[in-house]
Amino acid sequence: MAVLLRPTSPFFLLLALTSLVLQLSPVNSLTCSPEKITNKRVYSNCTELPTLNSTLHWTYTRQNSSLSIAFAAPPATPNGWIAWAINPNQTGMVGSQSLIAFKNSNGSMIVKTYNISSYSSIVEGKIAFEVPESSAEFSDGVMMIFATLKLPETMTEVNQVWQVGGSVNDGFPAKHEFLPANLKATSKLQLNGKAQSNSTTADSPARSPAGAQASGSASINTGVYGILAVIGCVLGFF
Repeated sequence: MAVLLRPTSPFFLLLALTSLVLQLSPVNSLTCSPEKITNKRVYSNCTELPTLNSTLHWTYTRQNSSLSIAFAAPPATPNGWIAWAINPNQTGMVGSQSLIAFKNSNGSMIVKTYNISSYSSIVEGKIAFEVPESSAEFSDGVMMIFATLKLPETMTEVNQVWQVGGSVNDGFPAKHEFLPANLKATSKLQLNGKAQSNSTTADSPARSPAGAQASGSASINTGVYGILAVIGCVLGFF
């Protein structure tokens, strides 16, 4: 025989609170978990970059001045692109030596190199650094670039730039958005340490999407703990 629960029933309240807890579960986000690396390579360092929900795993081998990276970010749209770059002379996008990944015409992922001499001039071709290997993948809404770059022996840090875009036209990445998250996508990467942001506001929870997400997750967790405490009180009546 079916049992009908009245809205005032403790069992009804418990069911409602449990449903609310499930709805408040944090959304998935990119983290520095090694399990996210699908090429099974082990990297010495990882950082969750401050904008565009992106991460960078990397290993710098001093013996041959090589930098191996795994850069991951969700593109602006499923048919968009992601990019990771080194700017040898300044901190912005202009002048950066870029690796850009997107879907080829047959649907497979490819990585191409571009010299970004200006916002209106994106030239495909060789860049200032040798790139002996590169590949890309797209899974669960996230694109990933795997690459190895040969750097000058005197380099101890690099100006890194990352970016995402929403479309590719005839094999050519279209311009990205110029929102705060896009404009702040740059930092200094210490080759034997962690990435340092160039902007004091880039890591601010009030301004950074990553920071805002972390703050939101903290609020969600606080709310969940409060609800669980209420559930515990409800259970105490039985």
